[in-house]
Amino acid sequence: MHYKLIMKFLNEFLYFDELILWAVPVFILSVFLEAAWIIWARKERYPGRDALASIGMGLGSAVINTGMKSGVMVVFFWLYQHRVWTVPTDTWWGWILLFLADDFSFYLHHRACHEIRLFWAGHVNHHSSQHYNLAVALRQSWGELLHKYIWWAWMPFWGFHPGAMMVMLSISLIYQFFLHTESVKHLGWLELILNTPSHHRVHHGSNIRYLDRNHGGILIIWDKLFGTFTPETEKVQYGITKNIHTYNLWNIATHEYKALFQDVLRAPGWRNKLRYIFYPPGWSHDGSSQTAQELRKAQKSIKAAESSP
Repeated sequence: MHYKLIMKFLNEFLYFDELILWAVPVFILSVFLEAAWIIWARKERYPGRDALASIGMGLGSAVINTGMKSGVMVVFFWLYQHRVWTVPTDTWWGWILLFLADDFSFYLHHRACHEIRLFWAGHVNHHSSQHYNLAVALRQSWGELLHKYIWWAWMPFWGFHPGAMMVMLSISLIYQFFLHTESVKHLGWLELILNTPSHHRVHHGSNIRYLDRNHGGILIIWDKLFGTFTPETEKVQYGITKNIHTYNLWNIATHEYKALFQDVLRAPGWRNKLRYIFYPPGWSHDGSSQTAQELRKAQKSIKAAESSP
């Protein structure tokens, strides 16, 4: 396709972000095809109730996000009106800059959702399934949408068009949908650059070595640059450290908010209360629970003790 036609095609989505609408039938078909593959090729039971819960969470997220995007776009366009520069959306290099800026913003957002408990309370439902399939990709967050776009707010001020930003967010979301599968093992040299099903399986693992790792969206380079990358080296145990064992959508969406509220109530002093809110998940004032880093440190100490003569 000619370069100018590609630019015209992309710009047609600046104000009407239809990419996700076009992708929904592909998502549905892919879920059914994978389910058929699991049942007939792998001879395994497909977790139907879990998949329905994931789809329900996705539908709820889509409704909430529709409302959130309206308000976010008002703010983003206001910031764009006061921009310090303009990134042209009719050039190839403008879209490359947009891609890199969006993917880096996603990394920062995603990492914060794992390292700040208030944000984890909104994000955790995406990790609450003990299965790993394309339906799990649809288990999108509800509460997370209240703060998600904060990490993209710098972009319109620096000249990225808000409509183009929403297009790139959709492209990233579509790409990440296909990471949620066990049918693809490894992708060779692409594993060095891209986030792949293997890398993302690690991200969904509750194994201590896998906790809070591989936060990338399309690229895995940010994790490698900032020290949050771990390769898939052992069988992944999916889920969270304390699985919730429920298909109730409200419980899936709110269980960690409830746990956080209870911890804040019982914490002595306002400083400890704030720490429960803004410190990493697992932090406790009395040592009754541990963060991912603390768990890894304890595991390392145990292994060192076992290996010593």
